[in-house]
Amino acid sequence: MVLPAKRFVDVGGRPVELHVRRSTRVNGHRIVVRYGFPPEIVVRPRATDAQIDAAIATHLEWLEKQLEKAARPRLGLERLRLTEEQGRREAGARISLIAQSEAAALGVTFERITVRDQRSRWGSCSSKGGLSFNWRLVLAPHDVLDYVVVHEVCHLVEHHHGPEFWRLLERRRPGYRDSKRWLDDHGWEILAYRPPLSIAA
Repeated sequence: MVLPAKRFVDVGGRPVELHVRRSTRVNGHRIVVRYGFPPEIVVRPRATDAQIDAAIATHLEWLEKQLEKAARPRLGLERLRLTEEQGRREAGARISLIAQSEAAALGVTFERITVRDQRSRWGSCSSKGGLSFNWRLVLAPHDVLDYVVVHEVCHLVEHHHGPEFWRLLERRRPGYRDSKRWLDDHGWEILAYRPPLSIAA
């Protein structure tokens, strides 16, 4: 595994370790801030040092604000003792029930359900009908987990994010925007949860 390059930048008067990751999936660059992880700037494969420095300089004020926000977790997840094995098992059971019910209501079928430990994605639907979900959704309120599952099942009908897809999702879950907003506000904290390796005796 190739480790990301590192830069130490002055953010609000303090040195911050910033990881640099090259990706073919970005057209320009983007900075990702996740609680519990060093902030990361994602750049094109051939981005020069000068271009990376310029991108960092442009986002310093934004980065400072994001780091201030990320420094204050609000969900109290540090008190949990949920292991990854427990989380995967519970998430798999809850996700399967919702997916089966929603697929039947929409008259579609899926190939399989996979529960994974992903860095940033909550769910996906493959072109072959395979559904994949992040086990950490089990840490979210039930309506948020429900929204993500229904979102992906709707992709079995509408394989895109066009107007037809969003209309279908709104018919199935009229309050989906509240759940989406919750993920936007708190998802970083769930992704940063560090499960214990085992339950203490």
